[in-house]
Amino acid sequence: MRSSEAAALSGRHPRLVARLHRRSCAQTWGLDERAFAHTLERVARHRFGDGWETTPELGTYLESLHLEDLALVSACLDGHDAAWEHLVSVYRRDLRQAARAIAGESGEELADGIFAELYGLDEQDGERRSLLRYFHGRSKLSTWLRTVLAQRHVDRLRAERRLEPLDETTLEAHAEVGEASSDPPEPHRDRYVAAFRSALAAAVSTLDAAQRQRLAWYYAHRLTLAEIGRLLGEHEATVSRKLDRARRDLRSSVERALHERHRFSDAEVARCLELGLVPAEADIGRFFAAVEPVPATVDSPPRTAHGPTPAERASSSQG
Repeated sequence: MRSSEAAALSGRHPRLVARLHRRSCAQTWGLDERAFAHTLERVARHRFGDGWETTPELGTYLESLHLEDLALVSACLDGHDAAWEHLVSVYRRDLRQAARAIAGESGEELADGIFAELYGLDEQDGERRSLLRYFHGRSKLSTWLRTVLAQRHVDRLRAERRLEPLDETTLEAHAEVGEASSDPPEPHRDRYVAAFRSALAAAVSTLDAAQRQRLAWYYAHRLTLAEIGRLLGEHEATVSRKLDRARRDLRSSVERALHERHRFSDAEVARCLELGLVPAEADIGRFFAAVEPVPATVDSPPRTAHGPTPAERASSSQG
């Protein structure tokens, strides 16, 4: 977060920023008005797109946010130790309890994995990539964390039962949690999804033949790591490692295309990835379906109607 630079929101709406900063109790974490203004601007761009500065609903929308939670998250992203300590002490135990309730003995590991994502284990351009970047204050932080937990649990189940449909009870529970923090309609949603698909199609063409082959066999033809390994004479671990590299290269190409061809900001690129990687919006497998047929020596498992699993998409987006 570039707290040393002036935020456009402060220049246009200084009184609004000052009022929201006071209401958020951001000073508790040592987060000054300028830094919080950057967070509010990021949220506004995420919600309204390029026209956020002149949107009549801007003030009303920002006033409606869970400002204290947003300030806490903003302070964590800005590296304030007190904010991180508070986040861990207040939310970690509750999230572990919720995780154990839905996932049994493995729930605690699931919750700890989410906290690792909140902290951000990966870096890009020298910046730690935290899952907190996707919190925009429209729901309470506790609700948002439970939604992430439910999503990760369903992702894990799908990964474990790759060719088996989930039971209706699990899917309904997941849907209820997601609806609890659903976002209002976005005026730029269709444009973002279309841009993502266009960028993904272009990115596929930039991959080398070996990467396209691996991704096609895995996503379009749904071969297992073991089956791909037998075809290529490689160990499963090697196949997995090279698939991860191909996914990282694919994501980098998608982000570059969104920046350069569509002239999207970092916030808009992040939103494109959020929307484009949702199962209902994109099927990565279809971009590879026409390439790299499976050799006749391999019996490809039956395709499902859903294409790649959410866990596989998440792995692609986080690479």
